[in-house]
Amino acid sequence: MSGAAVAARPAGGRAFTWAAAAVLAALVAGAVFAPVLSPAPFDRLDLVGTLEGPSARHPLGQDRLGRDVLAGILYGGRVSLTVGLAVVGVSLVAGTLVGFAAGYAGGWVDEVVMRVVDVLLAFPGILLAIALAGVLGPDLGNLILALSVLGWVGFARLVRGEVRSLRHREFVTAARVLGAGPARLAWRHILPGLAGPLAVQATFAVASTILAESSLSFLGLGPQDVPTWGGLLSQGVDYLLFAPHLALFPGLAIMATVLGINVLGDRLRDRLDPRSAGRGGAV
Repeated sequence: MSGAAVAARPAGGRAFTWAAAAVLAALVAGAVFAPVLSPAPFDRLDLVGTLEGPSARHPLGQDRLGRDVLAGILYGGRVSLTVGLAVVGVSLVAGTLVGFAAGYAGGWVDEVVMRVVDVLLAFPGILLAIALAGVLGPDLGNLILALSVLGWVGFARLVRGEVRSLRHREFVTAARVLGAGPARLAWRHILPGLAGPLAVQATFAVASTILAESSLSFLGLGPQDVPTWGGLLSQGVDYLLFAPHLALFPGLAIMATVLGINVLGDRLRDRLDPRSAGRGGAV
C-alpha cells in the first residue's frame, strides 16, 4: 500500500468525525433551543394542512392533525437527550460504586456481587424495560427508571475488571509500601485510572439508551404529553405510503444521533487507548 493511501486514512477519519460531531451538535442545539427554533408550537393543530409535505412554512411537513413535524422533532430531541443523560448518569454512579466495591474488596464480596450481576445479565434488558414501563405507566420518570434498572450492570463489570487490574500495578504497590491507606489508594491512585474507560463506556451507553427510549416510545410506553422520536415514528408508519415524511424525518433524527455518538465514542476510545498511537489513526 502506498504512503499516500496510508496518509489519506487519518484525514478521511478526521473528516468523518467532524461531520458526525457537526450533525450531533446541530441536533443537540435544536433540542436545547427548541422553543426558539421551532416554526410553531408542537401542539398547535392545523386541520386544513393535515399530512401536508414539506413547505416554506413547515420545512418538514405536517402530521395527521396538522402539527409541525420539525417542532415535534426538536422537542422530541429534548426527551431523548434527557433520558439518555439521566439514565447513563444514574447507571454510571451506581455501576462505579458496585464495581469498585467488588474489585477492590475481592474475595467473597467480589463473588457475591458478580454472581448477582451475572443473574441480571441473563435478563434481556429491553424486555425488562418494556415490562417495567408497561406496569409503571407511560411517563418520563418511569421511562428513566425502567432503563436504569439494568443500565448499571455494564458499568459495574467494567469498573470491577479495571480495579482488579489497577490494584496490582507497580504505582499502586509503591504507594501502598510508602504507607498510603486504602482510602488514599482508592481516591488518588485507582479512581483516576477509571476515567478513560468510563468515558468511552458512557458515550456508547448514551447512544444505546436513546435507541432504547425510541423503541419504548414507538410502542407507546414513552411520555404522552410531549413529542418523542419513537412516538413520531410510530405515527408515521400508518401513513408511510402517502405521507412518508412523517416516518422519514424522525427516523433520520434517531439514526443521525446514534451514529454521531457512536462515531465520537470510537474516536474517543482510539485517543484514550495507548495501543492506537502507532496505528496512524489520531483524530
